[in-house]
Amino acid sequence: MLFKQKVLEGIADGSVTLAFRRWKRCAVRPGSRLRTGAGVVEIDSVAEVAEDAVTPEDVRRAGYASLEELRKELARYPDGALYRIGLRLAGPDPRTALRERGVLDAREAAEVRRELARIDKAGRRGPWTANLLRLIQELPATPAAVLAERLGRDTAALKRDVRRLKELGLTESLGTGYRLSPEAPPW
Repeated sequence: MLFKQKVLEGIADGSVTLAFRRWKRCAVRPGSRLRTGAGVVEIDSVAEVAEDAVTPEDVRRAGYASLEELRKELARYPDGALYRIGLRLAGPDPRTALRERGVLDAREAAEVRRELARIDKAGRRGPWTANLLRLIQELPATPAAVLAERLGRDTAALKRDVRRLKELGLTESLGTGYRLSPEAPPW
């Protein structure tokens, strides 16, 4: 689930505790956890609802000023059932702590390099991690499609690979594109 910045801010301060989505098939279940810009969001409840059952209180708890604003957003996705999703902030994103852990000492940098070597060895296309990290370092805030083209890769596959690097605390997503985390070892 993606959230707009205004909604993420509401989740962070506790004023947003609901979300509404229209899906052909429900994409979350209670107990699911999502990493977001606000931190880890836990799904508390999921229920299919009729649009006319959405109350003004629901609208407010979802971060919308009016039912019309919510309907306008939902109109972008006309197919599927409407789901009412209870959610809450469960804590900080652990990747943030990885990115902010400070300058890596030699042992920590060696551990990161070993993990990258393991990822490269396990992949079918051979080593790719250092090339992608160097390109992100050279071209921060560059759209994924441009990075993928530069590397002769599929955009969706490149995005998956960037997420793997993010799990190690090496990259950060920006509004457009990515950058290396400040404490990432030099590539």
